Amino acid sequence: MTLEEEVVSLLREHHLTITTAESCTGGLIAGTLINVAGVSEYLKEAYITYSDEAKEKLLGVDPKIIETYTVVSRETAEAMAYGGAKAAGSNICVSATGIAGPDGGSLDQPVGLVYIGCAINDEVSAKRFVFEGDRQTVRKHAVTEALCFVKEKILELDEETK
Repeated sequence: MTLEEEVVSLLREHHLTITTAESCTGGLIAGTLINVAGVSEYLKEAYITYSDEAKEKLLGVDPKIIETYTVVSRETAEAMAYGGAKAAGSNICVSATGIAGPDGGSLDQPVGLVYIGCAINDEVSAKRFVFEGDRQTVRKHAVTEALCFVKEKILELDEETK
């Protein structure tokens, strides 16, 4: 079973819906989920919010978050995930914001820096990653980690009910 099949199976099993809010991945998370037949019952919406303005307009990210922490930050990833879940009315939203390269990096924010956010039933968290490789490799790693994060969060629901 592929990772995306596992995620969709968990969504089905837990009667959950998901939304994606993507910047550096440009829709690859949603596209990967769409590889699974029947996902249309669980995937509510997919936002590609590459610009700051799109993050603010579509996801409700407060411009002060971007101004204070930058667009590539834990805080922005969390705000994107929370806003995407609210905008779509879904149980889960996974977000990705980062610097896929080859340009745009700095000492503080190197090429390959990606934050993955996940909102699940109003609880929001994010993880920081620094991936190596070219632009496509960074994006592919981000998709894998995003789906792993969603899987982890859904499985935590099982632990909470035990």
